[in-house]
Amino acid sequence: MSVTIYHNPGCGTSRNALAMIRASGEEPEIIEYLKTPPSRARLVELLRLMGMKPKQLLRQKDTPYTELRLYDPRFSDEEILNFMMEYPVLINRPIVVTKKGVVLARPSERVLEVLANPDIGDFIKEDGEVVHTSIRR
Repeated sequence: MSVTIYHNPGCGTSRNALAMIRASGEEPEIIEYLKTPPSRARLVELLRLMGMKPKQLLRQKDTPYTELRLYDPRFSDEEILNFMMEYPVLINRPIVVTKKGVVLARPSERVLEVLANPDIGDFIKEDGEVVHTSIRR
């Protein structure tokens, strides 16, 4: 199975999702989206596949979200997309793409929903939380 992760190596949630992918036996294509952001068309496609609106994918923490006042309901989806193109850090992550589907892996164990082999045993996240994958089915 082909797996792609839109990843930020500085994000613990993203690192946990990547580790779960690897624990499932897959070596994903890793796209560091801050270095290589998705095109607008690709972002729109990812949103469609996740069933999300741009505002639902906005990252608020450690971004220009507040400075840009993106909490203001006057911004349209198109305007939010424009901001995401200008400031890729506004795109929440990790986004994982497989043949089974596309998820925003927040929390990181959501990645198991789209993996071919989600039974990776007990997985210990960086913060020490244990994810029991055998009961997720």
